[in-house]
Amino acid sequence: MQREQLDGEDLTWVRSPHSGLNGNCVEVARLPDGQVAVRNSRDSAAPANIFTDAEWMAFLAGMKNGAFDQI
Repeated sequence: MQREQLDGEDLTWVRSPHSGLNGNCVEVARLPDGQVAVRNSRDSAAPANIFTDAEWMAFLAGMKNGAFDQI
């Protein structure tokens, strides 16, 4: 994972519909090179965390199989 400033990038940021309106959520965007950027929706100007596609897919698989349920 790396942190990167994405100023000037034309990205489509999405967030879960489960995040509600309280502003406590993360947003994700697919980068042109296939990596995934993750940022805090409350501080969208801060550097985003950048994950490779393999890292992102492993995270999603862990979420789906309950690997993080104890956190």
